[in-house]
Amino acid sequence: MTSDGRVAVVGGGVIGLSVAWRLSGEYAVTLFDPVPARGASWVAGGMLAPATEAWPGEESALELGEESLRRWPGFAAELRHEASDPGLSTAGTVVAAADRADAEHLEVLAAYLHGAGRHAEIVSGRTLRTMVPGLATSVRRGLSVPGDLAVDTRKLLGSLRAAATRRGCHIVCEEVTEVAADRVVTAAREHTADVVVLAAGARSALLHPQLREAVRPLKGEILRLRARRSSLPPPDVTVRAMVEGRPMYLVPREGGELVLGATQYEAGYDETVTAGGVRDLLERAEQVFPSVVEYELVEAAAALRAASSDTVPLIGRLDDGVYVASGHHRNGLLLAPVTADAVLAQLGGLPVPAHVDAAHPRRYLAGRESA
Repeated sequence: MTSDGRVAVVGGGVIGLSVAWRLSGEYAVTLFDPVPARGASWVAGGMLAPATEAWPGEESALELGEESLRRWPGFAAELRHEASDPGLSTAGTVVAAADRADAEHLEVLAAYLHGAGRHAEIVSGRTLRTMVPGLATSVRRGLSVPGDLAVDTRKLLGSLRAAATRRGCHIVCEEVTEVAADRVVTAAREHTADVVVLAAGARSALLHPQLREAVRPLKGEILRLRARRSSLPPPDVTVRAMVEGRPMYLVPREGGELVLGATQYEAGYDETVTAGGVRDLLERAEQVFPSVVEYELVEAAAALRAASSDTVPLIGRLDDGVYVASGHHRNGLLLAPVTADAVLAQLGGLPVPAHVDAAHPRRYLAGRESA
């Protein structure tokens, strides 16, 4: 496509905004979203943690995540230069195990990471409590992953929107009802384009028939808390934990805030916060960081992750010419740089690395054709 080509990006979360920002340096870009810079990206914890998300059998997801993690410092530096500081943290991550079964889970993860040549160190509960004051005395063991990063999601979204706009991206705050290779339809009118990139998260499945079985919504609830004078301050690092076999994370923010997440379950397109979800999160957090029950509850929110069946996103051209960038599961923030770079390369007819090509949607399309 020539440099004066018109690109329509559908979706204004972290993936859509990152794609729009990258492409706006090369093409005439219009982004469509009724409420840009919100949705699942606004609610997300902000962990950039391919190692602690890894599990045996998910090598493609790990390779893609680590490639994107390598791009994050440069990605953040560009945003800081063009717009504002996205709030990248290099403090690292620790993973805590609350009981014997959780410790065994941690040992499996550590062995897998060591076998894959990744740096992660098993430490005793006592050592972990030295690293993170305030952890519960019941924590049996931990894993230190110094290479993981984190980002302030709301600073990031604001920076991406400002940077894309400054490069000339036009934002249309309308709900999209239909997409095709050369047009985007909203309730107000039809917009023509030379290329359409569908990056609408879980709702991508509602806008394209080839994605109905490839992408599904996974509901997640999170809490935002704030330390009070009577409580311990938040940890300096991201704390992940397995509590009775269920994951939990605590991500520190400026001003004594703490993001606590996240539930994960199938609930269709329901985005309401449930009392049970709030209770479960607080109970899990208290078992790992007891002082959390003294914190002020600032916000409870829910959103929909866009999940693929194999934990690898879909990045590439569909049969009808529409490009897709969706299905990022829990790793939309982590994978934003590599996704945006991949879409830019694909539109320019350039090759992408093998671990990026593994995310091409042809793997779903081929399976459907065989069936």
